[in-house]
Amino acid sequence: MQVGEVRVAEDADFKRLKTLCDEKDGWKQEYNKNNTCVWTKNNDVSDFKIIKVRTLFTDVKAEVLYDVLHDPHYRKTWDMSMLEGYEICALNPNNDIGYYAMKCPSPLKNRDFVTQRSWLDLGSEFCILNHSVNHASVPARKGFIRGVSYITGFLIRKMDTYTCQFNYVSHSDPKGKLPVWAVNKATQIMAPKVMSRIYKACKNYEAWKSMNNPRMKPWLYPEQMTLPRLDMTQIKPASEFTSTESIDESFIKEDEINEDDV
Repeated sequence: MQVGEVRVAEDADFKRLKTLCDEKDGWKQEYNKNNTCVWTKNNDVSDFKIIKVRTLFTDVKAEVLYDVLHDPHYRKTWDMSMLEGYEICALNPNNDIGYYAMKCPSPLKNRDFVTQRSWLDLGSEFCILNHSVNHASVPARKGFIRGVSYITGFLIRKMDTYTCQFNYVSHSDPKGKLPVWAVNKATQIMAPKVMSRIYKACKNYEAWKSMNNPRMKPWLYPEQMTLPRLDMTQIKPASEFTSTESIDESFIKEDEINEDDV
């Protein structure tokens, strides 16, 4: 799917995610430690490279990881970058549109995204992907730079009962003009750190969920979904995305960053 396009995801969209996760040509390995690898790849759409991360969780059920990535209430307990996040509407039981605002290390400006999210449970594989869309209910906000996700996705592969391979791919443009060191830190430090946070979240999820509406999982049980249906009159063309590319943060030095925010 293209940026701004709103429709139910098809098999070809999930196949594209799998191809990105599995292909080797053109990718440069940036990190390899403790079962976690990070690669980057140049592209013709954006100056920002595509990032790919793969790790192996040897004591986490694939189904638990899938739940952790979906559960919006639990996310508030482990996603330290999230300032705000909520679902806006649903296309069908496996596609919705939502808003996500993320904290960037001060003095960088915070970013936010409006995306269509699509997911697929194949039993031994689980896919979640998103791309940016333009919804009238969430115009550009003061104090935030509206970023663009060309494609961001998770691919979980069940290896056995308690082992799963976790793949993450992100082709995003945070807009503005970021310093080179910030982009490098995202691949060398932030990506592995996020994997570690998700792993810890998985280890604590079942105990947390047992005390927090344990049967409520609308991503598994469509009859639980209460989101309003998509109103296509609220979808604006991609050309109406607010441009923030003129915001220049390239002059910010790494020693000016508040490490507590990273």
